[in-house]
Amino acid sequence: MSTLMVDFIISLDGYGAGEGWPGFWGMEGPQYLAWLGEDGQEEPIHLMGATTYRDMARFAGEADDPGTEALNRARKVVFSATITEPLTWANSELVSGSAIAAVREMKRRESAQLRTLGSLSLSRSLIAAGLVDRFRVVVFPVITGVTGRERIFDGYPDLSLELTESRTFDGQIQLLEYIPTVLDGPLGVDA
Repeated sequence: MSTLMVDFIISLDGYGAGEGWPGFWGMEGPQYLAWLGEDGQEEPIHLMGATTYRDMARFAGEADDPGTEALNRARKVVFSATITEPLTWANSELVSGSAIAAVREMKRRESAQLRTLGSLSLSRSLIAAGLVDRFRVVVFPVITGVTGRERIFDGYPDLSLELTESRTFDGQIQLLEYIPTVLDGPLGVDA
């Protein structure tokens, strides 16, 4: 049986990217990069939607670093009704049906951890369906109010988050890992 982790890299104000900013907002430090490259656990199965697949496949073909090589070797599952086979990125498989049904089945039959890669809409639907076991956010110390793109949490259901891990990298980057619970409404308010 597998678990599912939604994994986001964000600015302090909740954006996944910023116009003109480099990857990791140019703030990746040696501790954070070492943590990204840590071995010791089985490579997860990366889940993504069409937009993330297109962007990451292009990036993976252009970049030449150990993190990209590991991602190229990893198993990737793409949920899309607009992409057709054959997929060009190595070790990628296409699911054109219901992502919720497919992930529910993957959690039942897979042993490797499932982890989203970007894919805001996919992550949102998996959380709303109650399929997410862990929610991890790595917060970079920038505010991208003018240049920010891809607000991460818009359209999410209300969630209660139980903190299970926190860590600071390079004296400034914060990792926060939670167990999410989908709420019917605000905490402490009877329906």
